[in-house]
Amino acid sequence: MAKLLIIDDERAIRSTLREILEYENYEVDDIDNGVDGLELIKKKKFDLVLCDIKMNRMDGMEVLEQALAYSPDLPFIMISGHGTVETAIEASKKGAFDFISKPPDLNRLLITVRNALDRGNLVTETKVLKRKVSKTRNILGASEVINKIKETIERVAPTEARVLVTGANGSGKELVARWLHEKSQRADNPLIEVNCAAIPSELIESELFGHEKGSFTSAVKQRIGKFELANGGTLFLDEIGDMSLSAQAKVLRALQEHKITRVGGEKEFEVNVRVIAATNKDLLKEIEDGNFRMDLYHRLNVINIHVPHLTERIEDIPLIAQSFLEEICKDYGMPVKKISDNGIVALQRLPWTGNVRELHNMIERLIILSDKVITEHDVAAFANPGGGTNIGAANANQHIPTLVATGLDFEKFTNFQDYKDYAEREFIKFKLEKHNWNVSKTADDIDIQRSHLYSKIEKFGLKRTAE
Repeated sequence: MAKLLIIDDERAIRSTLREILEYENYEVDDIDNGVDGLELIKKKKFDLVLCDIKMNRMDGMEVLEQALAYSPDLPFIMISGHGTVETAIEASKKGAFDFISKPPDLNRLLITVRNALDRGNLVTETKVLKRKVSKTRNILGASEVINKIKETIERVAPTEARVLVTGANGSGKELVARWLHEKSQRADNPLIEVNCAAIPSELIESELFGHEKGSFTSAVKQRIGKFELANGGTLFLDEIGDMSLSAQAKVLRALQEHKITRVGGEKEFEVNVRVIAATNKDLLKEIEDGNFRMDLYHRLNVINIHVPHLTERIEDIPLIAQSFLEEICKDYGMPVKKISDNGIVALQRLPWTGNVRELHNMIERLIILSDKVITEHDVAAFANPGGGTNIGAANANQHIPTLVATGLDFEKFTNFQDYKDYAEREFIKFKLEKHNWNVSKTADDIDIQRSHLYSKIEKFGLKRTAE
């Protein structure tokens, strides 16, 4: 349910607009002056504002300017009984979505409101998508080891040297590879990623070098391989330690001669590719066991960058957690939550078996399940990395039902989303019962919009039990 604000000093206009919009199932607030209207906009999240132009205390145009300076994506519909073309043009220049004359035509009003809300949703969605796909996330941390990695990237990226990135799963090896590409001379050309562990050994050669039509049973058409796709750019071979020996031999030849041959083909193709490889394995041990070629290892390991485990740089956890908080809350369209000092200490004490990736998932879980401030009790109740904590879940807030302490059978969850849905359902149910199913109070308590809470109640099929 969209939330609208009406700012107008005429009671009759406010009442009429409110009645019409509430009939259309919008949630509506109204105020009789621009000064208080601005304060409401700063305190509460609105999806649309309808604002009169001629008002006491503060002119509507001034309200528009100040509000958009605070919230640039908030749609404004300006309304006035003294409408002129010049006024409408001025409102548009200042950022208004549209201008409507008094008395407003009902059909035009509703269509304009609907269009403004649709545009606002599209702007928000576009910003989220751009943030996800257009910018490489920063390497977060200020510890000595992270500063050393950043310094190495700055030195190595502009060169053509091959780089081997090592480290545990979830530590951020892919991020290092992305920054090596972003800061290289090849940044305007493609970065092609291949997860060698995710491709069956019988298909890895076709994936890397391509194949000709009819070269094997399922080769119904010609395919271009990753080496050709990355020509002029960077090829990131993730989990290189899982590559088959036969594919390793062909990669070695490609690195030596800068030429590849498609599977089932005879023609050689020259390729100009910088290779960055990554692995979570000890390649020297893999060489001893006969699983990895020593000559390929030396070709790849011109520069080695080791990414430490999160438990080796716990001083970076506050900065990483805060960044994830801001990013996830923006994606969810909610005010940014805070983590208490004790909550940060609790996070630093946890055994991060899943590394930085696990920290990201945990922050998302805490945002969903905790109140406005995430405390050490929330961490104890909802974190549970690797199946247990070392900070004493028994000390968690007794007023919040802890999923860990209740003996919950985690085997029944097939993936994290199932667990998250279950935990979210139980949390919302608990809060609703705590407030005697008063939706407004519950929404305020957990800091989400009432419309969002109604959607959650419907999604999880929550119903008030008969007393």
